[in-house]
Amino acid sequence: MAGDTISFARGAPSADILPRQAVADAAAAALATDWERALSYGTGIGHPGLCEWIAERHGWLEAGQVMITNGSLEAGAMLFEHLLEPGDRVVVEQPTYDRTLLMLRRLGVELVPVPLEADGLDIGALEAALAEGPLKLAHVIPNFHNPAGCTLSAEKRVRLVELAAEHGFRIFEDDPYRELPFEGEALETMLSIDRADRVIHASSFSKTISPGVRVGYLAGPVGEIAQLAKRANETYISPNMLAEAVVLELCRSGALDRNIEFVKGALRERRDALVEALREQIPEAEFVVPDGGYFLWLDLAAGTDATALLAEAKSEGVAFVAAPDFMLDGGESSLRLSFASVPPGRIAEGVSRIARALDRIRAGAAA
Repeated sequence: MAGDTISFARGAPSADILPRQAVADAAAAALATDWERALSYGTGIGHPGLCEWIAERHGWLEAGQVMITNGSLEAGAMLFEHLLEPGDRVVVEQPTYDRTLLMLRRLGVELVPVPLEADGLDIGALEAALAEGPLKLAHVIPNFHNPAGCTLSAEKRVRLVELAAEHGFRIFEDDPYRELPFEGEALETMLSIDRADRVIHASSFSKTISPGVRVGYLAGPVGEIAQLAKRANETYISPNMLAEAVVLELCRSGALDRNIEFVKGALRERRDALVEALREQIPEAEFVVPDGGYFLWLDLAAGTDATALLAEAKSEGVAFVAAPDFMLDGGESSLRLSFASVPPGRIAEGVSRIARALDRIRAGAAA
């Protein structure tokens, strides 16, 4: 069974929806027209043409408010090191991205957990945390949350930006899934709402092109971006100029937008297949149906041990991530499923394997 593993664990698209030919064509075009810049060192901001394109994509930014990074994870790491010192109080959503927790723990900050609701961060709990002392930063994944799948409502975005201005903390708007709504358009960014220079936004082309390009970016106040670009230049001179030239060609040619539409359709089909299979085969499961992105967060009956379930599921040839990886505390009966990584024809079988593993651990517990 191990050679036939169906993995809902990886937050990455399966190979069948990666744009191999579009990237090959863009690489050829970039090396024909932009080869000198693509094959040379840049500066800490990255490719200036891509900075300009991103600024225009946001609709109102200036190019000086954008810097390119080697993926948005590096962007977050740089920002945390730039802003934070040991002992600073930092809000983290519960659950949140596991690598965010790892990076912040290494810095020795005080993590302040704030629960998520169906429409994103619990604002009342955030206000209670503010009453206990000053905050330095709030890390927020606003769209199609990893791992929770939920989206921060428009009203909560406005209130969160207001609180940041009133209390002087910063918001890290970690937004790699914004371009992947399954219906309509994504909500307004907190960066676009901010008038007090409290928000720094990050996104990535990993989800709209491919993880392998490793091109992300930061956008925010000009002064902060200049300082971060200086730090980047002192650390690695410039991000990957060749990858950025390829991405810029995809952006300018329209291939990026065509791929986004294709990927959204593929992901929507996978989301629908997963929701249907869960409702049929694990009817007890509770979840918010994600409106975009890659992930679905699943709550099982109280007393279910998701970590034990994972071990049993692996013997069935299926994988997922148990929720405690994303939590400071709790999550014992929950798990994250990535539907991006499984072709739709295999999703029902994957859920069936989880259901069989679930039956077995419950039978064992009852024996």
